[in-house]
Amino acid sequence: MNQQAQETYLRMQVNTAAPWELTTLLFNGCIKFMKHAALAIKNNDFSGKNINIKKSVDIIDELTITLNHNYEIAGDLEKIYDYVKRRLFHANLKLDEGALNECIELISDLRDSWVTAMKELHNVAKVQS
Repeated sequence: MNQQAQETYLRMQVNTAAPWELTTLLFNGCIKFMKHAALAIKNNDFSGKNINIKKSVDIIDELTITLNHNYEIAGDLEKIYDYVKRRLFHANLKLDEGALNECIELISDLRDSWVTAMKELHNVAKVQS
């Protein structure tokens, strides 16, 4: 798929997604960029590493901004996001692929938990209606 077609597809996904799906897209994008950064470290592509880590940090910032602090878990998630950002900065400065892999695992676990919770919520809503 060419670049323009991919961008059009992504734009369409974002424009038609439910709010919970947008969060999932953010998690997926963050994981993708962190994996690209890890590959860039392996290939001594310092510019690519930096660009992809910056994109990951931008997504973490967006996830942080969208937290709903009416729920107790928001504070815990904010701490996790802060930790991930610090590890990403470390990975960027020290070319630490292990730190990137740790971040990939953390965000993947959060994404998987988020998707599971949203599926369960929608199943409960279906049963109640």
